[in-house]
Amino acid sequence: MSETPQFSTDDVTELDAGTRKVPKDQMPGVANMPAWNVGELIDAPKFGWRQWTLLLGPGLLMGGSAIGGGEWLMGPLVTAKYGGSLLWLATLSILGQVIYNLEISRYTLYTGEPIFTGKFRMVPGPTFWVFIYLLLDFGSVFPYLAANAATPLAAVILGHIPDPENVVYERHLLKYLGYGIFLAAMIPLVFGGKIYNSLKALMTFKIVTVMGFLIVLGMFYSHTATWVDIFGGFVKFGNVPIRRGEDLNHNGKLDPGEDWDHDGRLDVKEPMLKPLLDSDGDGKPDATDIYETGQPDNMVTIQQGDETVYWPDLDKDGKPDKTVLLDTNNDDVPDTEFPLDADQDGKLDTFVDIDGPNKEGHVTRDGDNVANIFTTLYRGEPMPDIDWSMIAFLSALVAISGSGGLSNTPVSNYTRDQGWGMGHLVGAIPSVVGGQDLELSHEGTVFVVNDESLPRWKRWYKHILRDQLVVWMPACFFGLALPSMLSVQFLPRGAVIDDQWTAAGMTAGAVQDAVGGTLGQLAWFMTLFCGFLVLAPSMATSADGVIRRWVDVFWTSSPRLHKVEPKHIRYVYFAVLTVYATFGMIMLTLGKPVTLLLIATTIFNFALGFSCWHTLWLNLVLLPQQIRPGWFARISLFLSGCFFWTVATISATITLQKFGLL
Repeated sequence: MSETPQFSTDDVTELDAGTRKVPKDQMPGVANMPAWNVGELIDAPKFGWRQWTLLLGPGLLMGGSAIGGGEWLMGPLVTAKYGGSLLWLATLSILGQVIYNLEISRYTLYTGEPIFTGKFRMVPGPTFWVFIYLLLDFGSVFPYLAANAATPLAAVILGHIPDPENVVYERHLLKYLGYGIFLAAMIPLVFGGKIYNSLKALMTFKIVTVMGFLIVLGMFYSHTATWVDIFGGFVKFGNVPIRRGEDLNHNGKLDPGEDWDHDGRLDVKEPMLKPLLDSDGDGKPDATDIYETGQPDNMVTIQQGDETVYWPDLDKDGKPDKTVLLDTNNDDVPDTEFPLDADQDGKLDTFVDIDGPNKEGHVTRDGDNVANIFTTLYRGEPMPDIDWSMIAFLSALVAISGSGGLSNTPVSNYTRDQGWGMGHLVGAIPSVVGGQDLELSHEGTVFVVNDESLPRWKRWYKHILRDQLVVWMPACFFGLALPSMLSVQFLPRGAVIDDQWTAAGMTAGAVQDAVGGTLGQLAWFMTLFCGFLVLAPSMATSADGVIRRWVDVFWTSSPRLHKVEPKHIRYVYFAVLTVYATFGMIMLTLGKPVTLLLIATTIFNFALGFSCWHTLWLNLVLLPQQIRPGWFARISLFLSGCFFWTVATISATITLQKFGLL
């Protein structure tokens, strides 16, 4: 890797207007991007514990937005089945994102430019990277947060979780609430002076309200074992989801350590009857996999009124089966017949409930469990048979734990808008209304690295490090732990949950019962309201992140926009916001919330993995030798990219196989 030439003070070109420029022949990167200005690096704020408000920078804003989809939507779905056992995946995701956030901020501290602008300075040039990042950023434009935030708001209005599949009024209510939430999320981006400050105030309210309520529940209505399970799960590296019965030694007795779901019974695997696989390649699941072989069962169609329904025909006699033969004693030999339609409503049951409700009267599906890859291999046993049906949801958990995808890149934008490092000389993006005195330079501004400036830069980097380690990272872990605590504490292990809002409704009801009385009603409301508050404000930061990373790039790279006065960037921002809002409204009309979520998160992991590698390359090419990342940061960022890319590849492969496309 060739070293970036670092100019000296004598090399700086003095322009007529008094602006100092880096000599064109000493500018790293492609030649068709504008040269940096040169300025003086101010010193970082002196930090003491009395100045804790200095930490309320980009970490607070991104920490607030991070308590969103992954934490509230995917976390409880996973922990309801597996407790905290699989949360180590979120740990790797969050740690990887901390490294990524630090490295993109490294570039901004030196140049005052957001990381996206730096990426477009790399060969082969802006045109190439526009197409690459439009593909990688496509997942961010799906308004899944607004679509999902409509459900808890509707539940508060209706007094119950809405059923859009069967109740037309509730379907329309969700649709219109989704529109309203999405458009309301645009308001802080239009009013309020510096957009950064509007979002920061919004996230402060969100963190205080949500965290305050969940901490009260955690302190007074949960058990110590719940917290041990959750926080222990963050470090149980190597755990994977599997399907197995509880009689591990096949002695027919419930021995110590075998009662995975704590129901006092020796459970066996209970199969799903919901169609999970696509047998005809039309992109829709139409076949069951009762014996969990990974292959679609033989199916026939039957008429139920005007609806055509797929039904298992395991004996291939051309007729729908009424029963299925299953193993009830953990010897892997089917021995007992069970009905496929136990409640005789003319539809397949969700699953075969072999042992009936538990002692509390809850209906749970048995057979979900975990195994540790490292422990298994150490014992000389074969690799665990991973339950691949959960991979898409685990991938979604990884993708949106923390921020995820390219949603982290605004950390560098907000670092500039906060005026940290060289950002104090560049400016910020103002809102259309109320930002009259703010403007944004078309070029970044760097400093001459010498004995005077280098110690200042190191103090700025330590400031960023505190922001990430003391604010953003704890917010991510607690933001995931607290919602997961609700599902572990108040839902029975193995509860049958069709989607995240079924889980939210069941949790809210259980919280109400645990608290009791009038306070119980308030707790029910707050549980659902926090679900809304977690998702809706994050829609604003998500939208701002998408808009500003593209506005920033074209503001610097487009010769046409260079003719626009710096104070008029607000109009460019508003124009892109209008296009984004139009696309979002269209997607809310066409897509279902869960579909939008899974599409977005699959792309998120690919995008973040690639961005990790691109950022590493960028920092080794564009930054002077003295302030490049050390070997620990280089290796960590490279491995983080490998982690996100691997998760995305596995998830995409399994999804394509599920729908018969591979």
